[in-house]
Amino acid sequence: MRCFNYISETLSQDEIIHYQNSRLRETIHWAWAQNGFFRKRYTEAGLLRLHDFCNASDLVHIPFTNKVDFRDTYPLGMCCVERRLIREMHMSSGSTGSAIVMAYTAPDIEQWGECMARCYVMAGASEGDAVQITPSFGLFNGGFGMYHGAQSAGLFVIPTGSGNTERQIKLAKDFGTKILCGVVSYAIRIHEVMNAKGIELPDLKVGIFGAESFSEGMRKRIESQLGIEAFDIYGMTETGGVGTLGMDCQEHNGIHVWEDHYYIEIIDPVTGKNLPDGEQGELVVTSLSRQAIPVIRFRTGDLTKVISREKCACGRTHTRIAKIAGRTDDMLIVKGVNFFPQQVENALMEIPGVLPQYQIVIEETDGVRDVRINVEADESVTGYMIEKHLKERLGFSPKGDVFKPGELPRQEEGKAKRVIYKVNGQ
Repeated sequence: MRCFNYISETLSQDEIIHYQNSRLRETIHWAWAQNGFFRKRYTEAGLLRLHDFCNASDLVHIPFTNKVDFRDTYPLGMCCVERRLIREMHMSSGSTGSAIVMAYTAPDIEQWGECMARCYVMAGASEGDAVQITPSFGLFNGGFGMYHGAQSAGLFVIPTGSGNTERQIKLAKDFGTKILCGVVSYAIRIHEVMNAKGIELPDLKVGIFGAESFSEGMRKRIESQLGIEAFDIYGMTETGGVGTLGMDCQEHNGIHVWEDHYYIEIIDPVTGKNLPDGEQGELVVTSLSRQAIPVIRFRTGDLTKVISREKCACGRTHTRIAKIAGRTDDMLIVKGVNFFPQQVENALMEIPGVLPQYQIVIEETDGVRDVRINVEADESVTGYMIEKHLKERLGFSPKGDVFKPGELPRQEEGKAKRVIYKVNGQ
């Protein structure tokens, strides 16, 4: 077994619990002492004596935080350090309001690099391996997070950033890229161009994909097309960026959460009550080692469940959660049927001849919703085949069209836009 930090990644559950309780106390007290937002929130919740907070069981008395809190306190209203100690910042797009900002002290960047380096080594990276980082190097955290981790792990960084797919392929071939980092939809695009040009990348062995969820069917399709092993990396702006929460190991049986840096809860998204292991709910995260902006009982909106707290076959002991099934606000309701986009993707990838490019078009006319699913496929696939299979898997028959390879729109960078809304034909 190879680990970046063997001692931390193989702690016993008793050691993890002891460490978490200690760090939870420190984090709660730090936020109270350093920031008025947290102090006011806790006081309003009736927490007048913080020394009564003893361990994780007391977290139920701490109020939740969410994206709205970040937006309402833009830019640095939740920051717990002086401005002079901030060394870096990243932010979300702010497409639904004010942007969400994450600030970093030097130790925060070191923590980010540590978490991300664990992910690289868990995927099979060794010192000096070439890693090609395709997310942009800018306000979005993806590019820099993968860079910080690669530096910590001693990898050879090829910082291509996004776009210019032909150049991406040339650089991967010229420099022997072993690890490709990015979003899974861009890996699909890279394969399309490679296939059209008749190019192979014999050194490419690993794909680390984050920022957009993908089904198990899509993972297998990408692995087959690119000849790689694909990993699902997890992290978000609020937790400090890509890789901070964890990744699946080579067993591909759930995402290992770095429990020495984050404490997780699974709650009922409606009642807010904690759920037992094995039951799906909303993931709530509390950071244990971040200085500038520690998240405390942050409602991620992501749906998952605890798979196991036992030692994994890979040798790591940190809790495993299921792949993210969707978001609490991603559920689509059409003709009385509830489903998530990832369910559609998984069903499509089960059909021989269907390609990874697809669209889910939600059409609303005078308040009545319908769904159209457009896919690219080879000549052997008919619309009836797709409709029949989706009926069996989802419980209703969507409309849709089958397109020839290359006919649906492509994106050269960023997340793929899989769900499109049209109201009264617009």
